Amino acid sequence: MVNSLDQVPADFLFALGTLRHARCRSELRLAEIPAPSRLAPFAVALGAEVIVPGDAGGPGPVHGPAAAGFEPAAGSEDIELATGRFILLHDPEGSAVWDGQFRVVTYIRAQLEPEMGNDQMLGSVAWTWLVEALENHQAPYRSAGGTATRVLSESFGTLSDRPDSIDVELRASWTPAGPDITTHLEAWSEMVCTFAGLPPLPEGVTPLPRRRPGQAPARA
Repeated sequence: MVNSLDQVPADFLFALGTLRHARCRSELRLAEIPAPSRLAPFAVALGAEVIVPGDAGGPGPVHGPAAAGFEPAAGSEDIELATGRFILLHDPEGSAVWDGQFRVVTYIRAQLEPEMGNDQMLGSVAWTWLVEALENHQAPYRSAGGTATRVLSESFGTLSDRPDSIDVELRASWTPAGPDITTHLEAWSEMVCTFAGLPPLPEGVTPLPRRRPGQAPARA
């Protein structure tokens, strides 16, 4: 337990600062969550959700694993397309397993379209998306590993009217080349949006916020 900033290594403080500089898409809700205490002497964790308004006509055309037609949760107007966790671990003594002093541990989950859920190549495709995201954001890394899992949910009894669903879970970790984690968080956040089925944005383009039906446009 760290009781004072004086006890926090300078490299970890620097890494925390770089996380704040990451530029993530507006569809992604990012917030700090409790970090695991047994994986490393120092850690920080972020939780992410890709949310779209339930009355905004749905997420529209998708290219990723998320289905085009999601139903909002009961009592909620919002639709959750994907969730994830981003954990940064730091051990000043270094780790032979990590091959470094820092380790990024991530988790992403999203619901699949039925056709893609039955695709035997799904795991390798999900891993390719992650590798490409890191490369596209020029996030140097090494010692990467991960697993992709398909989760089939079937309902019975009083819930038998619910359709079966298939989710994909990707758990991955890698060692960043240095304490600057900015591009690593940006690459991972783009990956979450890919899982949510959001189309990629051209470089330098910022998405406009979705406007609910009947809402007047903002005035300058």
